[in-house]
Order: sequence, then structure tokens, then C-alpha cells
Amino acid sequence: MIRAIAIILLLLLNLAFWGSLVLVLSLAKLFVRGPKKAPIIRFLAKFGEGWVAGNNRIFDMLLTTEWDIEGIEGLQYDGHYLIISNHVSWVDIFALFRAFHRKAAFIRFFLKRELIWFPIAGQACWALEFPFMRRYTPEYLEKHPEKRGQDLETTRILCRRYRRVPVAILNFVEGTRFSREKHADQESPYRHLLRPRIGGISFVLASFGDQLDAVFDVTLAYPNRDITMWEFITNRVPRIVIRARKLAVTPELIDPAVTQSGPAREQLKEWIDGIWREKDALLDSLA
Repeated sequence: MIRAIAIILLLLLNLAFWGSLVLVLSLAKLFVRGPKKAPIIRFLAKFGEGWVAGNNRIFDMLLTTEWDIEGIEGLQYDGHYLIISNHVSWVDIFALFRAFHRKAAFIRFFLKRELIWFPIAGQACWALEFPFMRRYTPEYLEKHPEKRGQDLETTRILCRRYRRVPVAILNFVEGTRFSREKHADQESPYRHLLRPRIGGISFVLASFGDQLDAVFDVTLAYPNRDITMWEFITNRVPRIVIRARKLAVTPELIDPAVTQSGPAREQLKEWIDGIWREKDALLDSLA
């Protein structure tokens, strides 16, 4: 318990320090427009890297967790990458930041719009150009059909903005954290995974086009258990396994047609399904 409280306090202090710097320095963005913002965004990302480094030091100092990471090779810090991963726990965020730290550009990932109001963290993510998404219920969309597809449009706009700065975009393709209940409700065809959703990544692929250097498929495994953040910070996670592989970006994947119903989108679905079946088999071997 003392260890967990110490970690929480140190993580909050680390967030407050780096997040406050980002917020203060991001005021410069108010005075420039268009491409002139790119150097500022690059500069602010350095403070995001400082936050990641601080988190890593805290975990290494207070936890005995073994980090088993393979496959993070062949990246360039100034490249444009799409990272796709399974999603098990809040620990996944810290694990992926650690794996790609200073090997690729600072990671951005999709956040619920409500989190923009989370003190310091939400505003810092806004300053760092994280994509915030507004989720609508089916009932709301039935009454307001004009809102349908708005999240995908937000993705498209942000990805075009990222073309001017190096970035690694993280997408948890399942859309939510894995649980046995969700697995059963979906009647998922995979043993360890939920069904993948391709809406977000289709717009990332189409918006970046030939500027996307590679896709990295990452498999996160916490052997013998589905863990929680609390278990992690109380030092009950002996080992975290991260396996990554670099996938080539073919012309078919970046065709704008993947964002609409048709053969190109079906081909993208088949591609993701193949990746998910291989990931499922890998998780079997890592269990």
C-alpha cells in the first residue's frame, strides 16, 4: 500500500511538472497559424518525452516488474507511424510509451472528449494535438443523424495536420479494454481478443497516404492474468511482454476508398483480421 501511494504521488507530481510546462509554453500557439505551428508542436513534444522518462524512472525505482520488449527496431524519430495494439488495461498506455520512447516521435492516441477537462493532463493533451473524440449513443444519433461520422472527420483533419510534424499514432483497434464479459457479448471469434474496429485506422491510413512510413503491430501480454493498474503499482505484475513487428504500407492500405463501403474496405478488414488471428496465436504462446 505504501509503495502504491508513493507511485501515485510521484506520477501526479511528474504529470503536474511536465504538464504545466506544456500548458505555459503552448500559449505561443495562439499567435501563429497554419504551418508555422509545426515547430512549436515539435518543441512541446520534447516535454511530453520528459514526462515519459519520468514515469519510467518512477516504475524502475519502485517496482520489480521485468520488461520483456522485442521488435522495436527500424524506426526513425522523425517518421510517421501508425501503432495498432490490443488493449488490456490502463497499464498499456505506460507500456507502449516505454517501448517506443525516443525511438519514434511522441505517441498520440485517441481520447474521449470528456477527458479534455481532466486537470492539467487533459489540457496538456490538447496542447500536444491529441485527437479528442465525442462518442454518441445510438439513440442520440437516431435523433441527430448529422452527427454520424463526426469522429472520423476529426481523425481526418488531425491526420492532415500531423503530416507537418513527426508522429506515432496509437490506435487500440478493439475500441475498449478487454474483459471476459465483453468477449462473450461480442461472440468474438478470437480467444484472447475482442473484434477489431477499422473506422479510425482507415482514416489514419487514408489521410497520411504515402507519408506513412510503417505500421507497427504490437501485442501486449501480461502472462497468466488480465491485470489492473492497481495490481501493477502494488508490484503484483512480475513481467510485461511486448512484441512488436513492422508492417509495410502497401498502396491498397492508403487508398482513400478504405474509408467507404466497398472492395477496398473489405480488403482492409481481411488484413486486420489476419493480423488479429496471428496476434491471438501469439498470445496463446505467451500465456
